[in-house]
Parts: sequence; C-alpha cells; structure tokens
Amino acid sequence: MTQLVRKTMLVIFLFLWAVCAIYGYTQTIEKKTTLQTITIGYQKGDPIDIAKQHGELIKNMKKQGYKIVYREFADGAAEMQALASGSIDYARTGDTPPVTAQASKTDITYIAVGASKSSGSAILIPQSSSLSKISDLKGKRIAYTQGTSSQYLLLSALKKAGLSSSDVTLVNMKQTDASIAFSQGKIDAWVTWNPYTAQAEVSQNAKVLTTGKGLSKNRDFLLSTKSIAKKNKKVSSYLVKYLSQDMKWANNNKSEVSKLLAKSLSMKQSVIEKMVKRRDFTMTGITSAVLKEQQSIANLFYEEGLINKKITIKDTVLNTTN
Repeated sequence: MTQLVRKTMLVIFLFLWAVCAIYGYTQTIEKKTTLQTITIGYQKGDPIDIAKQHGELIKNMKKQGYKIVYREFADGAAEMQALASGSIDYARTGDTPPVTAQASKTDITYIAVGASKSSGSAILIPQSSSLSKISDLKGKRIAYTQGTSSQYLLLSALKKAGLSSSDVTLVNMKQTDASIAFSQGKIDAWVTWNPYTAQAEVSQNAKVLTTGKGLSKNRDFLLSTKSIAKKNKKVSSYLVKYLSQDMKWANNNKSEVSKLLAKSLSMKQSVIEKMVKRRDFTMTGITSAVLKEQQSIANLFYEEGLINKKITIKDTVLNTTN
C-alpha cells in the first residue's frame, strides 16, 4: 500500500469518525432536551407529596417523555391562581377550591379524584365541652377556614341540624391559628381536617362532635385547565395511571407512608399514623357520582351566597369513567 493511499484512507477515516462523533453528540443533546416539562402544584401531605417522595412518578413519566416539576403551595386557592396564570399545568386540591374557581370563571377541568377522607374531617370540641350534638352549636363560636373543605362540612352539618350560618358565630381563621384559639378556649368548636384532626386528638385531647361521614366526602382532586387538558390528553391519562399505582403502593405500605409524611409535615409520628390509618389512598378517573357530590357543594355555596352565580359542575369535565 502506497503512502498516498494510506494518507487518503486516514483522511476518510478521520472524516467519518468526525461525522459520527458530531451526529452522536447532536443526538445526545436532543435526547436531553426532548422531555416535555409538566408542572404539578401540591400541598404538604397530599397524594402528590406522597408520589413525589416515593419517586416513581418522575421515573414513569420520564419513560413516556415528560419531566415532572413539583411546586408546593400553602392552600388550594393559591393553586387555583397559579393554574389560572399558567404557572402550573396541574393542581392537587380539595373539593372546595375548584367550585369557587369555576364560579369565578377560572378555566378548570377535573382530571382525577381520590377516595373520601370523611373520617379524618371533623368538628372538634374541647374535652370539657357539654356539647353532644350538632344542634348544640347554636349560638356558639366556630372556627373554620374559608374556601376549604371545613367550610362545606360546617354548612352541611348546620343544614342537617336545621340551623343556618346565622345561628352561629363563624370565625374564619387559618388552621394553625384555629389550633391555638382552640387550645386557649377562645372558640367553642373547630372545623378541620387531617392532619389537624389527629393532632388535636393526640396533643390537645380534643373530642369529635361529628366526623364528615354523611356530610362531606372531602376528596382530593387533580385539576387542570381545559385548554391544557385538551392539548395533553396523554399526559392526563399517564398521570391518572401512575398516581393510581402510587396510591396502591401507599395503601400497602402505610407504615412507610407515615414516616414520609411525618418528616414532610414535621409532626409527631403518632399523629401521622392516626391520620394515615383511617384513610384509603386512591386516584382514579372522574365519575358521574363524584360530579354530583361536587354539585352539592356548589348548590349549597350558592344558597349561602358564597358564590354569586349558579354553576354546573359537569360543564368543566372533559371525560368521565361512567
């Protein structure tokens, strides 16, 4: 082989190597940037928080071409604002925020729903209280948090007992402030949800006047906007599928979930164990029965003047499972 031939072959080899190297590098960069970012809003201790700490949702969604980003919020109202502004794509809230959001013409749609948490929702009274039934609340000072499941539970309980909001003194407070007021005897009753219910029972010797059973389901909801959901049907279906798997894991590993949430919520292990023990973890598609529950909230809020227009919950839903 002549020297010229050798040089020619070397040049060809180097050229081909360079092309392959550049192509390979380009492909690597493309793979790193092809993931579509999906931002989910959540609150400490909720199903999204559990999925976040479990770590499987990020892995599963990455396999499908999506990067999950989590954003923590203090409450559902803040999540609804973030959803409306487009700073998040999905939000996990309770049952009341989507109702008030729809009434204010926020573009929302229901994606998934969790199991009832009625056993952990409660109207609490001090251990020394003489109150024994809901009708005894007449004329009493009751703490709740506006725009949350506690508001609906209270109104629902009063209505069942033949009372109205005008028959009691409503005290709108953040749950942390209500806890302090309760311990100081400044309120006669406190409407709340887990983990506050469990914490009050364990640390403040609180009694349960009534739970949410038969009054309020207090479900978790995964929400989005219609515009985002229509463009991301696959994303929504994947989220329902993988969150459902995470919740099945949570049901089968409640001891581990308790440890995760105790750390996340910075609460005593005994409090979190009490909370986790009395609830089921699920995440499924929206059903017509769930829509009826949400409509009941909307109807009562309209009757009480809390929303200024009648709304139809099913108008927000793209698909139901039955």
